[in-house]
Amino acid sequence: MVQTSAFSLLIQNWYIENHRDLPWRNTDSPYFIWLSEVILQQTRVVQGLDYYHKFTRLFPTVHDLANASEQEILNTWQGLGYYSRARNLHKTAKHVDQQYNGVFPDSYKELLSLPGVGPYTAAAIASFAYNLPHAVVDGNVFRVLSRVFSVDTPIDSTKGKKEFSELADNLLDKTHPGRHNQAIMELGALVCSPKSPDCSSCPIEEICSARASGNQENFPVKEKKTKVRNRYFHFLLIEEKNKLVIQQRKGKDIWENMYQLPLIETPSPELNIEKSSFSEPMASYSHQLSHQKIHALFYKTPEIPKEVDVSRCRWIEKEELNDLPLPRLIDRFFEEQEQDS
Repeated sequence: MVQTSAFSLLIQNWYIENHRDLPWRNTDSPYFIWLSEVILQQTRVVQGLDYYHKFTRLFPTVHDLANASEQEILNTWQGLGYYSRARNLHKTAKHVDQQYNGVFPDSYKELLSLPGVGPYTAAAIASFAYNLPHAVVDGNVFRVLSRVFSVDTPIDSTKGKKEFSELADNLLDKTHPGRHNQAIMELGALVCSPKSPDCSSCPIEEICSARASGNQENFPVKEKKTKVRNRYFHFLLIEEKNKLVIQQRKGKDIWENMYQLPLIETPSPELNIEKSSFSEPMASYSHQLSHQKIHALFYKTPEIPKEVDVSRCRWIEKEELNDLPLPRLIDRFFEEQEQDS
């Protein structure tokens, strides 16, 4: 086993010289740190940065975020995807505002009790904001540790999660836990990448077991393959002068409470209805979500067909689209229609 102090010293020295200057690293505000962590889940830093600035500008305190409407939150979040994160963000802000008087708790246990906050986010807030000795374990950490120590226990297994958490805790620099955590995650993001890692630039290259055997890209190991569900969406553009029909999504599904064009979903790619008044598809897109792939076609038609739930439809002025939370797929369609007009 590599000496704990040697591992931590090497990655921290590298981090001091090579880390990216990001705004959430220049604050010990638990609110701003929490905000950045939620935004950066399944989002690249370059994209998340603009959203971080937008949220901190519009909602400078957790109280401001808690008192915003859901539509304001969804509008601000628009384009980031995974909209359940935005709803959890709002729910957690309300909880902190009401139960903790707007101040995030300063213990790992209490942080973990917040709605939508799991072990990783609790450890990140605890170590970055309060310098508490709790190791973070995210995808970057899994990758670095599995390669350095050739750990072939699947990271998506109960045993693997426990094993990597224990390993991360054992390696943690208890004096500088925040910097240690930032260092190992930054190393995974910038050097120890999933494909073609830049081993020659790695500060722990000489103690990396997978590097020694030339086996880096076989780590980390996963046991489950995510099954992707195909869904077939047929969106209808129904216009009259400067107005169009929109529909609000309901139920526990993707894009909950957001707005879209009237939709017919089918179990296969074909739209087997009476289509005499439909145009040929105006546009088609594929949109990949974590466990779903959306195949979308857009048609122009003069009226709402009977297959569409009329109760959730209404006419709006086209300018009103700017004030409604739209899934990125719908937003993209309108952007491209505007460019072509």
